[in-house]
Amino acid sequence: VRGTPEKAEIRDRVQLGIAGLRCCWHGLNLKLNSYTAFIYSIWNSGKYDLERDLWPGRHEPAPCRLVSAARTGYIGPRRNADGHHDNDSGNLAAMKRPAIVLANRLFRTPNAKVAHGLIRGSDRFQVTAVVDPDCAGEDAGEVLDGQRRDIPIVANLEEALSVSQPSPRCCIVGIATHGGRFTDELRTTVLEAVKRGLAVVNGLHDAVSEDPEIAAAAEVADVELIDLRKSPAKNTLHFWEGDVLQVRAPRIAVLGTDCALGKRTTTRLLVQALNDSGMHAEMIYTGQTGWMQGARYGFVFDAVVNDYVSGEVEHAIVSCDREAQPDIMVIEGQSSLRNPSGPCGAEFLLSGGARGVVLQHAAGREFFEGFEEQGLRIPPVADEIALIAMYGARTLAVTLNGARLSADELIACQQAYERELGIPVLRPLQEGLARLVPVIQEYIEEERR
Repeated sequence: VRGTPEKAEIRDRVQLGIAGLRCCWHGLNLKLNSYTAFIYSIWNSGKYDLERDLWPGRHEPAPCRLVSAARTGYIGPRRNADGHHDNDSGNLAAMKRPAIVLANRLFRTPNAKVAHGLIRGSDRFQVTAVVDPDCAGEDAGEVLDGQRRDIPIVANLEEALSVSQPSPRCCIVGIATHGGRFTDELRTTVLEAVKRGLAVVNGLHDAVSEDPEIAAAAEVADVELIDLRKSPAKNTLHFWEGDVLQVRAPRIAVLGTDCALGKRTTTRLLVQALNDSGMHAEMIYTGQTGWMQGARYGFVFDAVVNDYVSGEVEHAIVSCDREAQPDIMVIEGQSSLRNPSGPCGAEFLLSGGARGVVLQHAAGREFFEGFEEQGLRIPPVADEIALIAMYGARTLAVTLNGARLSADELIACQQAYERELGIPVLRPLQEGLARLVPVIQEYIEEERR
């Protein structure tokens, strides 16, 4: 700005403003560097904060504190002020938290599906022991699927603490009961864990943070209570807007014919098989166990008010596509399309745009889980495939849960379904899912035409 004295004054004011901004920026850098040094000093002193440790590098500091007194509420995927996910920084494996899993008297049942998932693998937690007096003395992996994993099952929390290496920092509620309610025994164990200085990660609808006795004990012990099924703040949630229509990557939904028959496990195994083949696949988790296992994109379906579910499905997919740019996304299903106690699945096909489906089925199960006395039969697989087609999606394969069947019976069911349906039928836990890779590759090519 040259010429008149007025213009010279404007120039001087602009330069003074720029200098002021530079001073503010340098001051902010100094403050951030001091804060970082303080964090490292706390870390090196051996103190820790569970939520901070699990989300290194997230952008918003609130509501985290270095050491919290009974911090409670929604955790799930971290969100910043505009509701966007602050995903893990990629070093979860190096930050795995030692944890005891509580499966009191239910480890051998489908109700322990949270524990089962964590035993099979987690990038977020390192399971050091499982509590279940009915299976005490056995190896958790051998009880689950015959594969030894050197994770002991013990009778009580005291034993779990004595055998755990490294020392656990938290305990995880490893069961999913009907209605999401605590059993009396489980609640007692949780209370004991809090008094012993362990944080609690809970995926039941019964919130530990709303139990007065547990919350008071957590306040005294200065530990966290993390309720994954507590609803996030509504100003961080999303309505469906149609952005998913512009997503580049094709989607596959792993749906099921019932609850608790292995949809999440099949989703993880499929993502692993696709990545092992050289593709870039990402899992979209929709349950608390998916988050516990370390999946980067998704939300806890049961924690979200129904009006926002479609928007959260879309937002997770759009975020994944923009940030990770995968070749394919595999969406973890919930319940089933026709389970009368809580139908689910249409959201992933319609709001999530999944035009391919892998259908999980428990071949040895006649009735919907928990409704045997009412005689509520699971519809035939062929009928479910026809219903999926009415939503505009194609069933690419069927995967079988072999519970209640012998190995020979499961293979016979597999062969019969392949003859009847004319599509691949696989036993994920017994043979893996590598045979599905070329099917998925063909699907991706068709979707991109």
